[in-house]
Amino acid sequence: MNELQSQFHKDGVVFIQGALDRNTLKLAEAAFDWTFNNPGPGAGDLLIGTPGTFYQDQANPECFDAYRELLQDTCIPDLVAGLWESDNVWLLYEQIWFKDGGNTRRTPWHQDLPYLPVEGDDLGVLWTNLEPVTQDTSLELVQGSHRGPLFNPTAFNPDDASAALFDEGVLPPLPDIEAARHEWPIVSWAMEPGDVIIFHPAMLHGGAPTYAGQRRRTLSLRFFGDHTFCSDLPHNGLADVEGLQHGGDRHPLKQMAFVAPGTPFRHPDFPKLR
Repeated sequence: MNELQSQFHKDGVVFIQGALDRNTLKLAEAAFDWTFNNPGPGAGDLLIGTPGTFYQDQANPECFDAYRELLQDTCIPDLVAGLWESDNVWLLYEQIWFKDGGNTRRTPWHQDLPYLPVEGDDLGVLWTNLEPVTQDTSLELVQGSHRGPLFNPTAFNPDDASAALFDEGVLPPLPDIEAARHEWPIVSWAMEPGDVIIFHPAMLHGGAPTYAGQRRRTLSLRFFGDHTFCSDLPHNGLADVEGLQHGGDRHPLKQMAFVAPGTPFRHPDFPKLR
């Protein structure tokens, strides 16, 4: 097991400085622009009614042609596979975040996995920015939190940060990390274009706020490998907040939500990258 793989297993997250070269960055920006200009069923503003623009889009079933070169002809699939004990890498889905135009609120603390019908060791989220970000405006993660438990995820309610997505008692309540930050092993990094954070989607994480005059364009790519399985989660593991119940039936994520838990997580419509 190499050093990065060992760190990923232990901490649930790795930071790789300068991982993407200039050509890969150009392809990443082109992919971001395509998604921004071609809204899919998962597109929309988050935390509506709060200052600034906070826009996201994800899981567009039409995206792969625009992302193909970035995902197949660069180092990205090898970066992810190097953290797993898997020879195969598939794209789970893509996501962009765009914050601009004022003091935007932080992305609430959450885990990605409770929103998704998948579980296993070979899962990874690659997070990279197209502008420099300081440490205090970067992604924050709770080290080692991928080992559990899974919490009742945030509903992304702009009026109630504590509002949960699922009914009380389905999953343990999400802890108020902001109220006791010193009690949690929070990690974050200042980032330049080309740097990447890769983390397991069971990690507790949240995006720090941005401030007036700052723009943050983030590309987030989700991957899975051999050791992944269908999971048994409330609402079939799919939440309105993920955009997959708003015309997203064509995406294989939606279809996998109805496969028996424990079944290997496979579908021919997930692009195989290596």
